[in-house]
Amino acid sequence: MHSVIDWLRGLSGPLVYAVVGALVFAEDALFLGFLLPGETAAVVGGAIASGGRDVLLVPMMAVVSFAAIAGDSAGYALGRHFGPRLLQAGWVERHHDRVERAQGVIARRGPYAVFLGRFVAVLRALVPTLSGVARMPYRRFLVFNVLGGVLWGCGFVLLGYAAGAAYDRIAREVGAVAAGLVALVAVVALAVWAWRRHRRNE
Repeated sequence: MHSVIDWLRGLSGPLVYAVVGALVFAEDALFLGFLLPGETAAVVGGAIASGGRDVLLVPMMAVVSFAAIAGDSAGYALGRHFGPRLLQAGWVERHHDRVERAQGVIARRGPYAVFLGRFVAVLRALVPTLSGVARMPYRRFLVFNVLGGVLWGCGFVLLGYAAGAAYDRIAREVGAVAAGLVALVAVVALAVWAWRRHRRNE
């Protein structure tokens, strides 16, 4: 993950927000959560924000939360308009067991499944679209979508922020210790060289 963080850190602030937001959005729209880990993108965004400069914590939380809500809404719209044909697609049928599980959660929990599904990787990719297929009223869907999106988005960005700050602190401490060891080795080597030269001159 650190290589991804380093790559994103090399981008300008607006590009970092755009890339993280796009990954979060794509996870929730059209079952792309099977391929794109949105929570990883949220954590990476928080880790980058811990470094300050062009990427800040509050804007990153806003971007991730908005992208999560918008992605779920896009998935809902796709399910509502193209549901039956979408579920018959070959790449969806390969995940038949997961789809059935998500449909069961929606049947049992109703709109609460939208909120709960946000925190389960498999359900996060499926519940929005299947809610549209089930013709859940959009206003009810949106309420639980917003609640889950904001809580999930802010939570995972904050998690990344805390982890990033800890990583940077450890890296600085390790760097300081390494520098001290190098200096110590250099002093010892110089002392040994001086002692041997003194012995030869005796």
